[in-house]
Amino acid sequence: MDREMLTDQRELVELIESAGWEVTGLELSSYDSPWVDEDAPEAEVTITARKPYLEDEDGSEDDESPFRISD
Repeated sequence: MDREMLTDQRELVELIESAGWEVTGLELSSYDSPWVDEDAPEAEVTITARKPYLEDEDGSEDDESPFRISD
């Protein structure tokens, strides 16, 4: 696999992790583009990441959350 693609992959992971996400899965696919006449391959990266959102320190939750379903 091309070293430049692996370097780019590492850079993407570092950027995501610096934003507070934990990378839990990564897939790098390299292929020759059917739309480009050059011999340069293209790459596609699929990254799965998770980030927990913790409650406030005092344990209270925002009652005005748009994601909350009220009874």
